[in-house]
Amino acid sequence: MASSPFRAGLTEALGAPALAMGATFLAFGAAVAEAGLPLAWALLCSGAVYGMAGQLVLLGVATTPGGGAIPAAVAATAANARFLPMSVAIAPLLGRGRLLALPFVAITPWAAGMRRLPALPAPARLPWFLGFAIASWSIAMATTAAGHVLAPHLPPALRAALLFANPLYFALLLAEDLGRPGMRPAILGGAAAAPIVLWLGPAWGLLAAGLAGGTAAFLWSRPAKAGKTR
Repeated sequence: MASSPFRAGLTEALGAPALAMGATFLAFGAAVAEAGLPLAWALLCSGAVYGMAGQLVLLGVATTPGGGAIPAAVAATAANARFLPMSVAIAPLLGRGRLLALPFVAITPWAAGMRRLPALPAPARLPWFLGFAIASWSIAMATTAAGHVLAPHLPPALRAALLFANPLYFALLLAEDLGRPGMRPAILGGAAAAPIVLWLGPAWGLLAAGLAGGTAAFLWSRPAKAGKTR
């Protein structure tokens, strides 16, 4: 008997995406423990912020002398502002119940959804995404807790390497998509704008890089679209 869309999405999340995402959240949990913050703080941050850039910014502000709640919230919100255009892009694929899925939008579920949902029947899209997203969120929470507990056994160099596991996985997915129609301008535009993050810092740099890269990709693709409509 064919599996339900929810179960299919859940099963797909438990493969390579789980390994990449789990490694990153494991490192985050260990970093929180090293900073002297409790497990409850780590779980609340992973569960509510659910975006590694925003989580790291929040951790940095929380461990800085004089860092207050308002600056921390503003910095984390700015770092995760990329989720707004991501949500706008995927919402039409999710149908009427899309509000159930939007709290779970993050890099890994979003990338998987944008690749898989268009090929699924409309009624199966939301259940598939919820299966994938809830599994991903659960993995994030479990590995955050594991990282916090295992922090004494994870050297700093290993934690730093683990933090890059999920971005590397996402980069490999993008590299595979370079040959897909319309994807090349977006990918190359984003890569070209990445140094802006080093200049402005993670809080505002991600937002600025996304705006610059997206604008460049839009302008790049306009001549090709105009040629097709003639």
